[in-house]
Amino acid sequence: MSKVLVAYFSASGVTAKAAQKLAKAAKGDLFEIKPEKPYTSADLNWNDKNSRSSVEMNDRSCRPAIASKLDNMADYDVVFVGFPVWWYREPSIIDTFIESYDLGGKTVVPFATSGGSGLGETAKNLQALAPAAKVVDGKKLSAMATEAEIENWVKTFC
Repeated sequence: MSKVLVAYFSASGVTAKAAQKLAKAAKGDLFEIKPEKPYTSADLNWNDKNSRSSVEMNDRSCRPAIASKLDNMADYDVVFVGFPVWWYREPSIIDTFIESYDLGGKTVVPFATSGGSGLGETAKNLQALAPAAKVVDGKKLSAMATEAEIENWVKTFC
């Protein structure tokens, strides 16, 4: 049986709820990807081209610092990585997380929360950041997803 990690970044709590459901369904460990400098509501204002999130998302090389690191990444076979969709892709802090570990030989499964847009080219982006991992397309999880739906999806990876 695969050892599973559910790592997630949540700006407003929505992704945290989805990650908790997913960790329960996968019988996996939960790890919150916390920014070293927390985001304020002004930082998250996507209508302001000078907001922190807008600036980060416009610079593909931006790597926001993470507050703490997971010590035992080597223990996991499957890593679910969750986030809210920003500008049709993963937030830059997810890129920081992916580049912080040796994910060689692991299956990386992105999952996202979004009011409308899908994951875009997230799998392609993450595969480029972790070329020795197997990155799959992943899924957008709605707030209405049932535990049974999540369990059925998880079974395809674990």
